[in-house]
Amino acid sequence: MAVRAIRGATQLDVDDREHLLERVSELVSTVLRDNDLDADSLISILFTATQDVHSEFPAYAARQLGMVDVPLLCTLELEVGDGMPRVIRLMAHVETELSRADVTHVYLHGAAALRRDLARVNSHEQAGR
Repeated sequence: MAVRAIRGATQLDVDDREHLLERVSELVSTVLRDNDLDADSLISILFTATQDVHSEFPAYAARQLGMVDVPLLCTLELEVGDGMPRVIRLMAHVETELSRADVTHVYLHGAAALRRDLARVNSHEQAGR
């Protein structure tokens, strides 16, 4: 069993608590689903948020998904130039049989533009979600 890091991000339409919880839950759930993982596969998740996100801790969304014993950490993203606003990123450390090349990194909504080189086209993105 290997330890892998999985990257992902989502962009909020507005800095609203319920919207943040929905988008982060979607991001975490998609990372797990697209990589055929469950919560027991998780070692830890680091979340970053741009400095314009104040409505809630992104880790709280993972806690609401039942990840009560997974180490989670939130921090601020660097503010650089004309960076994309209202972005929440994650780096999940997981135990998996997937090779590094087979890991699916997940970038949703406006954040899909951040790392097209890492992201794969997921079925929900093809459907226009």
